[in-house]
Formats: sequence, structure tokens, C-alpha cells
Amino acid sequence: RLGAGLALALASGLALALAARRGRPRPVREVLFFPSAPSCTEELLAEPGGVRGPCSCPLPRRDCSLSRLLRRLLSARSSLELCVFAFSSPQLGRAVLLLHRRGVRVRVVTDAQYMALHGSQIGRLRLAGIPVRHDQERGFMHHKFAIVDRRMLITGSLNWTTEAIQSNRENVMVVEDEEYVKLFLEEFEKIWEEYNPSNYTFF
Repeated sequence: RLGAGLALALASGLALALAARRGRPRPVREVLFFPSAPSCTEELLAEPGGVRGPCSCPLPRRDCSLSRLLRRLLSARSSLELCVFAFSSPQLGRAVLLLHRRGVRVRVVTDAQYMALHGSQIGRLRLAGIPVRHDQERGFMHHKFAIVDRRMLITGSLNWTTEAIQSNRENVMVVEDEEYVKLFLEEFEKIWEEYNPSNYTFF
């Protein structure tokens, strides 16, 4: 009797554990490869509460690496830490501005030389009130990563530029992994403090 009761208890416990596991969403594990197929992203980037008419964009509406990247970014509800070398993609710029207008806390670290290039989105972000810090070093601030809600890491070879998205062979990895997110958050906070404007010497 004792053996049968123990077996029943173990079976019940295992069933409950499996049910609980099935109820939890699986952590994100996704790899995106570029160049991305041309597609319309207007629906993803629509302002909340805005009047939506028919989209005049001639591009097809389809799932692609860029649209998946935008969805991951736009899933942010509380915070976005962005550390990116070159940032000139209008779509990614609009996504970051949209998050800021939704009340998401956005912080950006970038490279001093590349933020001043023609087409850079950094000026638009600053004008919107998003805090941006940049390097003062001889070497480049060459990181390319984002952290969404302190739980999801987006990183890879991709510069946030139209050329990289449309023409280059690039990769982006999206993962929900507490250990990796912690390491990248620590690196971001370290750079954020090092690039504090009070430390700048060329003004």
C-alpha cells in the first residue's frame, strides 16, 4: 500500500509539474539573418490611437527579419537600453521614438563620429528628449546590442543602418536568458557612467 501511495503521489507531482511547465511561455530564442526582404512596416510603426487609412506603401506586407526585429523592440513595456555604433535606419528610429512616446524609458549609447553622419537618427532621438551618451575615445564605440525590459537581449553584427538591413550579410540573435542579459546590462551601465557628459573634455 505504501509503495502504491508513493507511486501515485510521484505521478501526481510529475503531472502538476508538466502542466505548470506547459503554462509558462517558452523563453525567446531567435536568430535573424540579413539582408532582409523588402516589406512594408507601416502597420507595425503606426502611432497608438492614430487614424489608420489604407497604406500607400508599394512594398509587400510580409514577415521578414526587419519586421521581426521591430516586433521584438516594440514589445518593450518599461525600458530599452540601446548601445549601437551606427544608427540611420528610419524604421528603427521610428520604433525607438514610438517606445519613448509610450512611456518606455529609453537610454542610448552611440559612437561620437558616426552619430554626426548624414541620415543619423541620433539627433531626432535627442530632440524628442531621449538621453544619448557617446564616447570620447580614439577607438570606436562598436557595440551593437539592445536590452528590452531588462529580460531580452538583442545582439549581433547588424549596424542599425538601411544599408546593413537591405544589403549586408548580417546576423542578430534575440534571447531571453537571465545570465547573458545581466552581463550586457552591466556593460551598458559601465559605459553609461564612463560617457557621462560631466566627464567630456572637448566643450
